[in-house]
Amino acid sequence: MKIAIPIVDGALSAHFGRCEQFAIVEADSESKKIIKSEMLTPPAHEPGVLPTWLSQMGCNTIITSGMGGRAIGMFRQSGIEVVIGASNGKPEEIVMAYLKGELTTDANPCDDPGFH
Repeated sequence: MKIAIPIVDGALSAHFGRCEQFAIVEADSESKKIIKSEMLTPPAHEPGVLPTWLSQMGCNTIITSGMGGRAIGMFRQSGIEVVIGASNGKPEEIVMAYLKGELTTDANPCDDPGFH
């Protein structure tokens, strides 16, 4: 499986659409091991661009802190599972917690009207 994680300063980005890079982590869900990890700079953020870009790279999951409803729908239409509410952390730590079923998630901060 390939998991995408939006990154700022080496850790999970609180603002999905404003991330500097995406960590693309290839993992084996059966052995719960990371096979490969790379950092990629995304194309310009416009509606629909990131789901298509990540889908073309073979990503089937995105783990993020928060994401708007429209973006969630676009990712799901692209065949990408959306995991929302992840806490800050390094990409490999987040992926390992996800693989082990130990990833703690909270509410989607993008649902909070005070979140910018």
